[in-house]
Order: sequence, then structure tokens, then C-alpha cells
Amino acid sequence: MTTETSAFDPVPFASKDLNIPARQVAAVAALFAEGNTVPFIARYRKEAHGNLDEVQITDIQEKLSYYNTLESRRVTILKSIEEQGKLTDELRLKIEGCLSKTTLEDLYLPYKPKRRTRAMIAREKGLEPLAELILTQAASGDPEAEAAKYISEEKEVQSLEDALAGARDIIAEQIAEKAEVRALIREAYFKTGEIKSSPALSTQADEESKYKDYFDFSQPIDAIPSHRYLAIRRGETEGVLRRKLAIDADPQIERMKQMVDANPASPFFQELEKAVLDAYKRLLTTSVEIDVSVEMKMKADRSAVEIFAKNLRSLLLAAPYGEKSVIGIDPGLRTGCKCVALDATGKYLDTITIYLGQGADKEKQANIKLSEFIEKHQPMAIAVGNGTAGRETEAFTKALLKDMRSKISVVSVSEAGASVYSASPIAREEFPDLDLTIRGAISIARRLQDPLAELVKVDPKSIGVGQYQHDVYQQLLKDKLDEVVVSCVNRVGVELNTASAPLLSRVAGIGDSLAKKIVDYRNEHGAFKSREELQKVSGLGPRAFEQAAGFLRVRGGEQPLDASSVHPERYKLVEQIAADLGEPLNKLIGNVEVVSKIKLSTYLSDEVGELTLKDIIDELKKPGRDPREQFEEVGFREDVMTMKDLKEDMELKGIVTNVTAFGAFVDIGVHQDGLVHISQLSNQFVKDPADVVQAGDRIDVRVLEVDLQRKRISLSAKKKGAAKPSNDRKSPEGNKNRGKRPKNNSHNNNRNRANKPRGFSNNPFADL
Repeated sequence: MTTETSAFDPVPFASKDLNIPARQVAAVAALFAEGNTVPFIARYRKEAHGNLDEVQITDIQEKLSYYNTLESRRVTILKSIEEQGKLTDELRLKIEGCLSKTTLEDLYLPYKPKRRTRAMIAREKGLEPLAELILTQAASGDPEAEAAKYISEEKEVQSLEDALAGARDIIAEQIAEKAEVRALIREAYFKTGEIKSSPALSTQADEESKYKDYFDFSQPIDAIPSHRYLAIRRGETEGVLRRKLAIDADPQIERMKQMVDANPASPFFQELEKAVLDAYKRLLTTSVEIDVSVEMKMKADRSAVEIFAKNLRSLLLAAPYGEKSVIGIDPGLRTGCKCVALDATGKYLDTITIYLGQGADKEKQANIKLSEFIEKHQPMAIAVGNGTAGRETEAFTKALLKDMRSKISVVSVSEAGASVYSASPIAREEFPDLDLTIRGAISIARRLQDPLAELVKVDPKSIGVGQYQHDVYQQLLKDKLDEVVVSCVNRVGVELNTASAPLLSRVAGIGDSLAKKIVDYRNEHGAFKSREELQKVSGLGPRAFEQAAGFLRVRGGEQPLDASSVHPERYKLVEQIAADLGEPLNKLIGNVEVVSKIKLSTYLSDEVGELTLKDIIDELKKPGRDPREQFEEVGFREDVMTMKDLKEDMELKGIVTNVTAFGAFVDIGVHQDGLVHISQLSNQFVKDPADVVQAGDRIDVRVLEVDLQRKRISLSAKKKGAAKPSNDRKSPEGNKNRGKRPKNNSHNNNRNRANKPRGFSNNPFADL
């Protein structure tokens, strides 16, 4: 017998899982095999894969990787079992037909090398025949008489009970290692199990604890949201909570008996029944609970990472102020406010320090210094960091500009991650001679000009838009966030002659090493005159050029198409189109009237399809267009500076800073974000906060409650006077279930508490 199998093809399985035609999946697989990147495939190979988007292409990539990893593990397992001489045709078929890593490991479990177990010791004592006899559930016989045959001082079987106990150990292990039994118990946990939490033995139920809502908590496993599960896990890690998974054991034990054909009429029934109970209590529950916990953690991690990814995407794609000169101010009380001036390209020009809140003389000096600084550099806007003293600095600056009769905008900018950037190797390389606080002010100013270009320099976890980001599997988080950053950078496009190395490194096909070489080349030879010149950069070969070129922009260069997203491989086609229309290429680009005359059918070929032609025409109409929204200022109430200024029912404008599974956090200009709970996001039923708001959105809110002691602000985004929504997830369809008595079933009753589990108060912050 041999373990050699025919070449494994993951395409049909990925196709079925994703509900994407196998032809399209196979096309994407082939494109990946050629070394293409996700952004390049999505943008420039639409005909090949049938116009799938980036999300679908990434899903295909992940599924293909899953099944290829599964196949590799399958081959290893088959080889291991064959080497043991235990690979039967039936077992081979089961393993070869397995499409789940969990089930595959279940099938391998009986053959997996393990430490000495009670069952192994019993087999060494020669008790396996007795175990087989019990398992057959013979209609006649005497268990004790059969057990007596195995009593042996030499083999350390001293009594009838020793013999029967050893036989039961063998049976229990066999039952616990059956893939079907493990699947049964695992399914029971997910379908009918509950997760419970309580205070740890080493702690007291402190009513002020942030975990107090989890001191007497229970919720169905299949209903608990990811943030609650991660909160319990964190409480457990901190030694505050105890976590337990529970199911009703009796139904599972009865089904296990049926699976081993236990026969109550057999004289050996009681011994088998004891073995089943032992298998369940000693071997299965602990093992399967670990499996279930791991799967719950993975599910919660994926959900939390997806939320983080959505927030990060919104933040990265926030509207840029654009290429305009700005002043950035990093507020500070003791060390002063660091003010920097940048030109329209983000180049650092100058700095001053002013002192606020340190007496009238200092404030007067600050007035003079800042007004002179503004007159000298003539900024279009002033970006003020929103950290400590941010509102006070903003108010001071606005008052100064009013006295100067200036219409310069003052914009509050998030400082999240600015301190991380200012101390990073990237910042030291950019500004080796500047103080950390000055680097921070530069970052604040640049974030206003172009959030994407600046935020790529900061570890996404430091930007402050995640949910339990330090509790999730870090590699999963890193991979997902890198994917989002790359997607955003390539969607917007990058100015080749002004982009930093961190920004260039996110362009398809480039990476860190090539990005540094591009910047070094630019520093040595001056600005790139064309995309084609990129190929002179050491180490940047044809494949990297093909992947990257379409996402890089060269404005005012030798080739006008270099400023657009038209790929160099299609330049000849566009030049032919211009010639056919009798227009010079530079006159065609941006001329909507002339471009509208192009007939697609004329230029269709085996290499260029309708999808590519439409993209080219759209780009010719608006070359190099930025897909991000237009910048819009938001003004905080000038009479609200701190939490103490807030009053119940007060109406405010705010910026969404973070969207979670349970609501959205909103900056209302008081140094502490308020929470709009999911139930307060809309007058309509909201299933997912991300369906209603995104990070960076400007929204109107109303104050519900202010807790100064715990620094918590509860807000509402509901419109006053509108009809109340049905926020009951149990019956979102309205009143059709009204008047019906619920079944007297404990699991159903638990499920009805899914939206508000036992132990939870009406506190909107309970999910934190």
C-alpha cells in the first residue's frame, strides 16, 4: 500500500465554499501562480478573472492556501499511519475525503504519537481482549468470570476490579478518539452549550470593576458576540474572571451509548456504560472544550480583526486637505505648543514654541510669536492635535485669527499614534536633527494634508481604531491590516516623486527594500521624469515594474499618461486611439467631449476586453482622480471644552473615531470620546454599527448621560421625535409573534436572552 495520491486541486473546493464559479477561481489561482499581486489582479486583469473585486480575490487566495495546507497535512498523516502499518482502505477514504482541518486531526488522533496513557498500560497488561468482549455486548456471559481470567501478579492485575477497570480504560480511550464522537460533542457545545463567567477565587466581586457585568454572566455559545468573548478572556488573563463552557451531559452520553451499540439487555452493559461515562467526563469534555474554546477564539479574533480593518480603511481613506501649505500645532502645557510650518508638498520649513496657560505675559508672547509665524508662512489651514490642551489651543488659535481678520481654517486632527511615529526609526531617518515633539507636530500637519500618506508610517495598532487588538492572534491582525493598507494605497495611487519610503513600500510589487532603493535613486538623480525610468532602479525588474507601474503617478513628466492609472502596457493602445481621433495625446487626456466619442467595439481584441477599455476611458475623462471624498471641516461647540461642560440632552457635532460591534465612539471635543451604543445609532433597527457609520464620519449627537467619575459619556444619534425602532433582535420582523407564549425550554429561554445575557445591566458600556 502506498500513500501517493493524484495531484490535489483546491479550486473546486474553494469555488464551492465561496460560491464563485470554478473558472474564475482557477483564473485567479493561475494569476497568483505567475507572481501577481491582489491589487494588480483586481485592477489590470479583469477579463482574466471576470471582474472579481479585491475582497473576492483575497478570499480566493485564503481559501486556496487553506486547502493546500490541508492537503500537505493530509499527506503527512497518511504517511505516518502507513508507517505504523495501520492504514486501511476505509481509513484512507475517510482521510482523503476530509475537507476540515479539525476533522482531519480527529481521524489522526488514535494514531498520533502520545504520552503513556491508562489505556496503553492496560493493553500492556493484556486486557485488550476483555475490552473487545465488553464492546461486543454479548447476550450472555459473566463479566466477573471473564475478568478473572486476566488476574495476574506478574502483570500487576491484582483483582477483578483491576481487570475490568483496565478494560474500561481501553474502551474509554477508543470511544474518546472516535472522530464521530468528538464531532458529536463539539457540535453539542456549539449548538446547545453556554459560556459562563464568574469572579475568580482570588478576587472579590468589586462593584466598581470594569468586569462587573461578567460576574454572573451566561450566554449561549452560538450567540455570544466576539467582543464579549474577548472581554471575558481578558478578564480571565488578568485574574479577575473564571470562564466555563457548559452543556447538558445526559443527552450526549445517551447518544454516545447508541454510537457504540450499548445493549441494556447484555450482562456487559454496565461495564460499557461506565466506560462511556468515563470517556465523556475524563477524556472528552476537557479535550473538546479546548477545541471549542480555540475555535471560539479564532472566530472572535476574525470578527475583531474585520472591525479593525473596516475602521482602518475608513481612516486611511479619509478626505485629504490636499497639497496646500499648513501649520501644525502639537499642544502642550508644561513644555509648550510646538508649531511647525510645511509647504504644499509636506516639506518641513520652520518651527516655533509658544506657551499657553502659564500666565498673561506668556500668553501675550504666544500671540505675537504665532501671528508672526502665520504672517511669515501664509498657511491655508492650521492643524491642531486633539490631545491634552487641544481644545484650549484650538480656541486660542481661532481667537488670534479672528483678531488678525484671517479666514484661515483651524482643524482638529487626531493625535493617535503621532508619538509612536515621532520616536520611530522612520521619523529619525526623516528628521534626525529634530526633537520628538517637533516630529509629532509635523505628523499632525501632514495628517491633515494627506491622512493616507502619513498614517502608513505608523503601526496600525497604534492608531486607536481597534477593538481588543492586543488580545487577538497578532499574525492574523498584522496580515489583515497590511492587506488593508496595501489596498488603500493602491486604490488612491502614489506620487512617485514625493512619496516616502513607507508609502512606496505598500505599492503592489515593491516592498521595503525596493522602496528604499527608489528613494535613494530619487535623491541621487533627482525627480523621476517617467514611469519607465523606474526600471533603472537597481533590483527593480520587469515583474516588479509590471505590478507597480499603474499605481504610481508622475505629474508633469515626459509621458502624460504617467499621471493617470492607465498601465504602461496599454500606452500604445491609447496612443492609437488618440491618432484615430486626430488629437494629440496630451489634448485627449481630460477632454470629456472627445473621449466620449471613442467606440469601444473598435478596440476590442483578445488582449483587451470591454472591462479594461471602460477603465481606460473613465481614466481619460478624469486622469489621476482621487477616489477619496472632498475635505469637509467639522466644528465643535466653542462653549464645550471639557466633560464638565456637558449637559444632558445637549446637542453636539462629532467625528466618529472608532466603530465596534456594540456601537461607535465619537469625538465631541472634550478629550474623551463618547459612546453611541448600537441601540442609539438610528431610529431604525441596527444589526451592525458599520452599516450606519464609519470611522471619520461627521455626525450629530445628543448627550444622554455623563459619568465624570468613570470618564464615560453616553450619546445618542437618534433623531428626536421619530418613531421608536424595534431594537429587539429576537423579533425584528415586528409584531407577528406578539401574544404567543414562548416554549418552556431552558435553551430557548437562554437564546431569547442573546441580546442581553444574564448579568448585564442597562449600561451601554457593559460591552467594553
